[in-house]
Amino acid sequence: MLRPLPLTEHCADPLSRAEHVCIGVSPFNSYFTVDRIADLARWAISGFRGFHFFVPDGPSAFTLEALGYDPVRAAQKAQRQGNYTRNKIVRALRQVYPSDPHVRILDATVLETDPAYLNLLSEAHQRFATDAEFAEHCLGATGWVLDRRLPHGEHPSRDQLRSAVRYFLAELPMFVGTVAVAGVGSSVFAYHQRVAFLERLYRGELSWRPLPGQGFVVLENAVPERAE
Repeated sequence: MLRPLPLTEHCADPLSRAEHVCIGVSPFNSYFTVDRIADLARWAISGFRGFHFFVPDGPSAFTLEALGYDPVRAAQKAQRQGNYTRNKIVRALRQVYPSDPHVRILDATVLETDPAYLNLLSEAHQRFATDAEFAEHCLGATGWVLDRRLPHGEHPSRDQLRSAVRYFLAELPMFVGTVAVAGVGSSVFAYHQRVAFLERLYRGELSWRPLPGQGFVVLENAVPERAE
């Protein structure tokens, strides 16, 4: 059983409105099995009027480049992993969802032509380039991602962070404005881990604020209490 926890007080209202949820599915993350994605889909269908899965497939090439892959090989590997991740989502949705599963997936192919997403992406890059404090927080979040991909004891260099931050900047529009991308009045982005950057974002501690109606929830597995 999944239990959504609002990341901050700001996130409680979009969750209670239950209009829309966008579930993040990270490529290269073994957490997202077909069975787990099916459970996530059941939870979304039962609790919200609309839902999408977000797959940052194309931008994952930036992480691979920071890890030493040349750009061509990084793009190829990201595409293969993106296909694999989408196929898992499609297989999971076909278990629980009667309509075309592809319309519920927001990936690079969909988002690269979406005006709302592109406007938010442009703003993310502009803020990164002009707001030093915001940029440092973005680099810090990027370090959290890279640390888990590097050998034990190694930490990313400044150059690696500045290369890989493009992945995080590509995700930011979904954290700030899924409401705009999905065209809904309220939405929550759902993920199974807490990220310090997002806590600052939703507490209003950064120069960029989430759009009205936008929230974030951390998904936890709630263990049912045993009857006495």
